[in-house]
Amino acid sequence: MSTKMPSSSTRLALAFVAFKLLLLGAALFFISNLDAQTFRLSPKQEADVETLLDRMTLQEQVGQLSIFTSDWDVTGPTLRGGYRDDIKAGRVGAIFNAYTADYNRELQRISVEETRLKVPLIFGYDVIHGHRTIFPMPLAEAATWDTAAVERAAQIAAREASADGLHWTFAPMVDIARDPRWGRVMEGSGEDVLLGSMMARARVRGFQGTDLSADSTILACAKHFAAYGAAQAGRDYNTVDISDRVLRETYLPPFKAAVDAGVATFMTSFNEVDGVPASGSRYLLTDILRDEWGFGGFVVTDYTSINEMVPHGVVADIRGAAELAIEAGVDMDMQGATFHENLVSLVEDGEVDKATVRNAAKNILRAKMALGLFDDPYRYSDTARQRRYVLAPEHRAEARRTAAKSMVLLKNDNATLPLATSTRVALIGPLVSSQHDMIGAWHADGKGDEAISPEMGLKPVFANVSVRTVADFGLDGVAKGEARVGFAEAIAAARAADVIVACVGEKADMSGEAASRTNIDLPGEQLALLRELKKLGKPLITVVFAGRPLAMPEVDSISDAVLMAWWPGTEAGNALADVLSGKVNPSARLPMTFPRSVGQVPLHYDQKNTGRPMDAKNKYTSKYLDQLNTPMYAFGYGLGYSQVDYGQMTASAKAFGDATPLTVTVALTNQGKYAQRETVQLYVRDSVALRTRPALELIDFQQIDLAPGQSKTVTFSVSAKQLTYLGPDGKTPTLEAGDMRFFVGPSSDELQSTLVKYAPTKDTQPAATPILPTTTKTSTKRPNE
Repeated sequence: MSTKMPSSSTRLALAFVAFKLLLLGAALFFISNLDAQTFRLSPKQEADVETLLDRMTLQEQVGQLSIFTSDWDVTGPTLRGGYRDDIKAGRVGAIFNAYTADYNRELQRISVEETRLKVPLIFGYDVIHGHRTIFPMPLAEAATWDTAAVERAAQIAAREASADGLHWTFAPMVDIARDPRWGRVMEGSGEDVLLGSMMARARVRGFQGTDLSADSTILACAKHFAAYGAAQAGRDYNTVDISDRVLRETYLPPFKAAVDAGVATFMTSFNEVDGVPASGSRYLLTDILRDEWGFGGFVVTDYTSINEMVPHGVVADIRGAAELAIEAGVDMDMQGATFHENLVSLVEDGEVDKATVRNAAKNILRAKMALGLFDDPYRYSDTARQRRYVLAPEHRAEARRTAAKSMVLLKNDNATLPLATSTRVALIGPLVSSQHDMIGAWHADGKGDEAISPEMGLKPVFANVSVRTVADFGLDGVAKGEARVGFAEAIAAARAADVIVACVGEKADMSGEAASRTNIDLPGEQLALLRELKKLGKPLITVVFAGRPLAMPEVDSISDAVLMAWWPGTEAGNALADVLSGKVNPSARLPMTFPRSVGQVPLHYDQKNTGRPMDAKNKYTSKYLDQLNTPMYAFGYGLGYSQVDYGQMTASAKAFGDATPLTVTVALTNQGKYAQRETVQLYVRDSVALRTRPALELIDFQQIDLAPGQSKTVTFSVSAKQLTYLGPDGKTPTLEAGDMRFFVGPSSDELQSTLVKYAPTKDTQPAATPILPTTTKTSTKRPNE
């Protein structure tokens, strides 16, 4: 046998092919590869870009590589001013934190009428979960498990933003996040790779549509590349320390899904990966993003992240940081002015090739061409469109529907919910009259005074609503005793009511960027309020508004019903009334695990087995002395007002191979009196592999609607490609022969299973007789009982 090694080019080609197969198959499971290109420019447009680049001076090319904030809004520490002078000098390619049709038209006028080459600006903004009509925060949208609804929300956000003078959003955030201490969990889709990848694709398609030149679409931006969600200790901007295997298996797939959906831009992350800050990582920005994935858009840094490579300690000064970033593959520097001040001299001194600058400028000019800005630079500054679409009634109606879909019913003992509209309701808590907190963090141009508070939503629906707010959360300098001001009045109102609805949770600034917490219990004296209300013996419904999973074991134990409402957006109170009254039957499922206490963190459903699994009778096994291993509420968990029974799952074969998919089926019946949407989840466990695999992996799910008394059969088709994982080399998709255990159920901790053997042959045929599951039908008990 020859021992001759293949050439480096051959090895690279093979690695590229293998990795493409992996990310189209295993990492993204059943998500199909879209025929999506970042930009579709005509040959003439491509030629026009090249001609423009030829006419540009080096200084003008460098000017395209900077984005500066206006003074219209602030989303970070402002380091410099004079952005209007930069526009006039042709030394800026984009502006962010500027919006409204008139304001952006004036800035665009300067760029296209007062500069030598008349190159239009791109206007960007953090349109994260709506522009003026605010939808539920992204983690809450992910709780719908409804990609069509999430795509519609992004479409509406793009329609409003584009009508308000914007071309570009710094969304979606597609970071996998497994630590609720990290405030930015609210901005993503949670802990699961499959769900996160599907939400990434839905949001990109919603923002960008099928034609970037349409005046109702905007550029999307996949962020933060990469692994920002793995920040140590859940502390924002902190370092990240993960293996390349974990990076590729867990944190990269949603970004690849965004590329496959045609995402136009990427944003670097603040953290380091393998000892190199992301804004200086050629491995991330060129080797993976450009060379392996074929990304054709442009890369922007996060706010001043090039400058921050100096305190990271990989460069000695800002000049060195600029050189490292441009060579790594960064195209645009956000706010730091490192390219603005250093790139020309770096080229002139021979430290950066002029072609590198030209290529970066080309990437940005191609985006402007795709947006149609060279044809009409004012196309997004139309006051008539602004009046028609910003906060349009149909947008608010969709926001209301999505908010109701996103609320997760965590407990409902004795059918406490829904409430008859004749019920006397005591609406109590620090959030009952809040409008601003309902729209949460990253609310773009959302206005608190345009949002619907719980009080505003419930009063028109229920015949008798008494409202009692209590003092603030006991934070922000409020003394502990002062935080209980209003308790007596609240208790008196509750005593006169039929039921108590307590609205508790976080303020809007308690989650989001720069909002990490070491304690994820209910803030302040809110738990003390719930304890006092419980003593009255009335049904207690606790509604939790928050930007992250909270540790709520006592809330669960003393409440008759618990509803996780997240930050629902502009239509918060109306959506809450819809759910509490039964107009909408809850159907949401958790996209992120809720721990019992912060000491369990990080806690996610797809953790791996240990060599010493938990055994209550054996001290020397993996467990806590003072807490259970299990979560308070598991990933995928959520209740509705009807009971849905799962029949026995069946598999179509005792063994399957590469040629024929395996079919897994289960029958469901709605035993209740309400129409119910059910999210049926399919998981797998690879029993033995060359590299250890998680105890559970979500590989598919389906949502079905069941009328009262109705039965339906759900069928999953499973291919071998869905089950592959990264082999010993860390890149090649691998699947060995052996046992595969499949699980079906309504959540990750309420499952039945069946065992099927995978045999890697091309002629494996399904067996004629289905295999019965090895376990009994799904338990109807609540999790952890």
